Amino acid sequence: MEGVLLTIGEVAARLGVPVRTVRFWSDAGLVDPPARSAGGYRLYDAAAVARLDLVRTLRGLGLGLPAVRELLAARRAVADVAAEHVRALDAEIRLLRLRRTLLQAVVHAGTPTEEMRIVSDLAALSARERQRIVDDFVDRAFAGLPDDAPGAGLAAPMRSLPAELPEEPTAEQVAAWLELARLVADDGFAARVREMAVAGAGAGPEDPDPGVDAGRLQTLGRRALADGVPPGSPAAEALVAELLDDGREDDPGRRAALADRLAAFTDARVERYWQLLGVLNGRPPFEPSVPAVAWWVAALRAAP
Repeated sequence: MEGVLLTIGEVAARLGVPVRTVRFWSDAGLVDPPARSAGGYRLYDAAAVARLDLVRTLRGLGLGLPAVRELLAARRAVADVAAEHVRALDAEIRLLRLRRTLLQAVVHAGTPTEEMRIVSDLAALSARERQRIVDDFVDRAFAGLPDDAPGAGLAAPMRSLPAELPEEPTAEQVAAWLELARLVADDGFAARVREMAVAGAGAGPEDPDPGVDAGRLQTLGRRALADGVPPGSPAAEALVAELLDDGREDDPGRRAALADRLAAFTDARVERYWQLLGVLNGRPPFEPSVPAVAWWVAALRAAP
C-alpha cells in the first residue's frame, strides 16, 4: 500500500467502520489533514490509515477521544491509560453484577417496583456515599455524647461497613442494604440507640446482674421458648428460681430491677442492625438473643 492513496470510502471499508466515523476522526484532528484529489475528495496515505486503525482499536477498547488524542500525541504512556481504563471497567462490572442480582431478585421474589428502585439506587452508590448514610445515623445517635460515656464505644463498631460490596453480592446482601438504609433513616431508632448508649450499653443483656450468668440466661430462656413455657406459670417460676439461685437471700426488688435492666438494653431493631452489618461484612450469622431476653423480662415481671 506504500505510495497508494485511498479514498475515505476505501479507508472506511478497510477499517470496518462507517464513512462518517472516519470523517469525524479526521475532523477531530486524530490524523494529519488528508490530501485532496482534483475533485476535492479526501485521500489517505498508508501512515494515515495505520493511525486511523490505531484509533479504531483504542475506541473499541472504550477509550474516550481525549485519551486517544493524548496517546497519539505521546503525552501519556499506554500503560497508564490502560490501567485507568481497567479501573473504570472494574467499576462498571461491579455495577452490572449488582444490577443482575437485582433483576434476579425481581424474578424470584416479585419485589414491588418502588422497592426495587430504592435497591437499585443503593447499589449504584459509591462506597463513600453508602458509608455516609450510616455515619449520618451514628452522628445523630451519639451527638454530644462524651467519649468516655459508658455506651460511647458502640459508635465505631456501628460504622463498620465493608469498603466495597462483594463483586457478586447475594440477594441477601442487597436486601440487607435496603433494610439497613430504612433502619438508619428512622429517627426513632436513632433515639433508641442513643438512649441505650447514654444509659451504658456495656452493661446490657451480656452483663445484666452481677449474680446472673448471661450464657445461662440465654440457655434457659431459649429452652422456655422451645418448650412453650408461659411467663408466670409454675414452670416459669422454677426457671426464675434456677436463674437467681446464687446463694443470696431472696430480694423482692431484685426481680423487678433485673427485668428493668434487661428491658432497657434489649431491642430487636438494634440486634437486627448488627445482623445486617454481619450479612454485609460476610460474617457468620448468630442466633438472636432478644427473644430469650424478652421472655425473661415477662417472666420476671409476672406475679409469682
